[in-house]
Amino acid sequence: MLPAAHRLRRPVEFERTVRRGARAGRSTVVVHLLVDDEGDAPPQVGLVVSKAVGNAVQRNLVKRRLRALVRSHVLDAAGSLPPRTRVVVRALPPAASATYAELGRDVSGALGKAARRAAGDSTSPRTASPV
Repeated sequence: MLPAAHRLRRPVEFERTVRRGARAGRSTVVVHLLVDDEGDAPPQVGLVVSKAVGNAVQRNLVKRRLRALVRSHVLDAAGSLPPRTRVVVRALPPAASATYAELGRDVSGALGKAARRAAGDSTSPRTASPV
């Protein structure tokens, strides 16, 4: 479990991050990332795993896996998420049948893409214009 300081807990925090944050999706997850302009709060993460993902056993498995994956991004010594960052990870129905490695690849990729979008980098290999 993430320490309380690193968890999004209030519905207002989730709503603000989802509505105003940069979004990036993969086959199993969608990541919403918002860099807050004020304060010096540690990075905060929230998970959304709806009933569309599967029954309670499958949803809890997905939640445990996602919690472990985002924990490495938040509490890692390198600290891949900067302070004042809020992240909401929303699981999609294919997450129920995905392996831990597949979820890890999707979470890392979506976090990186959302971070680039939040930083204002609109160029990507697919949209770069030829010179």
